[in-house]
Amino acid sequence: MPKLTIDGQEIEVEAGLTVLQACEQAGAEIPRFCFHERLSIAGNCRMCLVEMERAPKPVASCAMPVGDGMVIRTNTPAVQQMRKGVMEFLLINHPLDCPICDQGGECDLQDQAMAYGADRSRYEENKRAVKDKNIGPLIKTIMTRCIHCTRCIRFAQEVAGVPELGATGRGEHMEVGTYVEKALTSELSGNLIDLCPVGALTSAPYAYNARSWELKKTESIDVMDALGAAIRVDSRGAEVMRIMPRLNEDVNEEWISDKSRFACDGLRKRRLDRPYVRRDGKLQEASWQDAFSAIAAQIEGKDGSKIAAIAGDQTDVETMAAMKDLMTALGSSNMDCRQDGATVGNECRASYLFNTTVAGIEDADACLIIGSNPRLESPVLNARIRKRYLMGSFPIGVIGEQADLTYSHSNLGSGTSTLAELADGNGDFAKVLKSASRPMLIVGSGVQARNDGAAVMALARQIAETFGMVSDDWNGFNVLQTAASRVGGMDIGFVPGPGGLGTSGILSSVARGAIDTLFLLGADEIDTTALSHAFVIYQGHHGDRGAHAADVILPGAAYTEKSGTYVNLEGRVQQTTQAVFPPGDAREDWTIVRALSDAVGKTLPYNDLHGLRVRMSHENSVFDVSDTLKGAAWGAFGAIGDMDPSPFQSSVQDFYMTDPISRSSETMAACKQEIGGVEGKTGTDG
Repeated sequence: MPKLTIDGQEIEVEAGLTVLQACEQAGAEIPRFCFHERLSIAGNCRMCLVEMERAPKPVASCAMPVGDGMVIRTNTPAVQQMRKGVMEFLLINHPLDCPICDQGGECDLQDQAMAYGADRSRYEENKRAVKDKNIGPLIKTIMTRCIHCTRCIRFAQEVAGVPELGATGRGEHMEVGTYVEKALTSELSGNLIDLCPVGALTSAPYAYNARSWELKKTESIDVMDALGAAIRVDSRGAEVMRIMPRLNEDVNEEWISDKSRFACDGLRKRRLDRPYVRRDGKLQEASWQDAFSAIAAQIEGKDGSKIAAIAGDQTDVETMAAMKDLMTALGSSNMDCRQDGATVGNECRASYLFNTTVAGIEDADACLIIGSNPRLESPVLNARIRKRYLMGSFPIGVIGEQADLTYSHSNLGSGTSTLAELADGNGDFAKVLKSASRPMLIVGSGVQARNDGAAVMALARQIAETFGMVSDDWNGFNVLQTAASRVGGMDIGFVPGPGGLGTSGILSSVARGAIDTLFLLGADEIDTTALSHAFVIYQGHHGDRGAHAADVILPGAAYTEKSGTYVNLEGRVQQTTQAVFPPGDAREDWTIVRALSDAVGKTLPYNDLHGLRVRMSHENSVFDVSDTLKGAAWGAFGAIGDMDPSPFQSSVQDFYMTDPISRSSETMAACKQEIGGVEGKTGTDG
């Protein structure tokens, strides 16, 4: 490890670091605009200049690798003068927009101009002006502010894998844009806003809505997919103004998807803010007592076999645990957290987890994707796969629909026949898997929802075992869940009990009248036309499909309005934090179930959140500690049987409209209209 001296302090650092990174480790602050830890080095802005002994001129510390014996000075009068000069050049053409710029208060240019710049300008000529670019409904461009750091270009090329941004011209005539004016087609494009160190790229939906110092900042977890990305909810009063990413190296690094970031305007639309009871064929406003009384009258004296419950994709574990206890008290084992109709996955925990872990993708050396489109199902996880692909020596094979996944891959086939051939060891990719030391496979959640899901899962398990994907120190078998509630629901046991029915069985029983009372916990992705013969109690936060079919509506809280537990796709227990209060008479969901248990005479044995979480821990020890991973024991799952020859399909076909929140979002509607189905375009070129 090289040793170098920084401002008189000798420090030993890891080989391969830059001088800038070494200076940071030594406690010396180095200003920068173009440098970013996760992007390639550009050396554009020159703000990071330092003095190096025996060097004939100042050194750009971001582009200089550390070497043994280097002597670096970061705060001499000469360095200070360099920084003032660089800042003066950067501000030559930058407009004085600070009072109206949405970046105000969070702007690197503001901060560094104050800390390192001069106190006056000598430039009197006219500033340049650059035409704003239209790059879609999510990002507002004011390109006159651009300082040509090229962070946006490098992110689009390297992380997002959609090389649609570039630069034309040279010097002050250089302009960043899309060459041909078009909307960016990446599901990660909103991260450009965070990367831009000035106000050239800002959030279009958030424009002129608030200032950063007006907002209350609450750390939480994203539930728009199953990744469990770390987010920050910025709110003002009772309104969520924006969603920002937080750093979590093990899960999302510092990226979030566009749906996670921009669908928050859907939290204000089509909200359920008071109970409703259907009278004379119409839903009418009611009190909580009236709603509970209607449910109690329906349930009184009813056999448990005629009652069922289905949990939706954003239901927290506390609510499912409370509803499970209530259903058990009512004598019913008809419950399911898999509203897509999947019937597999509850044999052992490893059969429904992303066992490799998200960070573990970087340790794999081959990948097989079965019936999944990670780019649509989990864009941030897909970026991690691309990151591993760019490291080299990472062959990827796909069995399923053709799509541009942002990295090169081999399309092996579309259905179960290809999977069976691979399981038998036939084909070139079988040789790739055999030669790999840490191969992995990813099964899409849509595969589990097929009628032959059990047989396909058994074959996938066979492949994992045959090609050495499971060992004492490595588990390469992964299921890419898309529902934030799925793993938590499986862990808490919100699945059919002995003799109980799952989602498909519940819906068919409702259609023929065998089940006449159905609880929907935010379940909107089911066939609601089959519910006309049952008494439906819908508990949720949006007036979506499930609410339209309901006889009683109990208004619940969205994920930003409650403290709830979720388990992400790799089995990590996480908790949201309440940022704002639910609107009107809406309440946290588990408290509704607890109050309802009183009304139906089956009082649950806990009165507060702590008591409920203790109950969850007793049910499953994974809930003992938050934000930790426990390895899942490998076991048998699936069932060998006949398989449907039809092609595999991704469980997500419309990225921008997957849940009640995104379907209520004007921003997501604009994305669907302007960007449309470009994500599904075919291609294999990364």
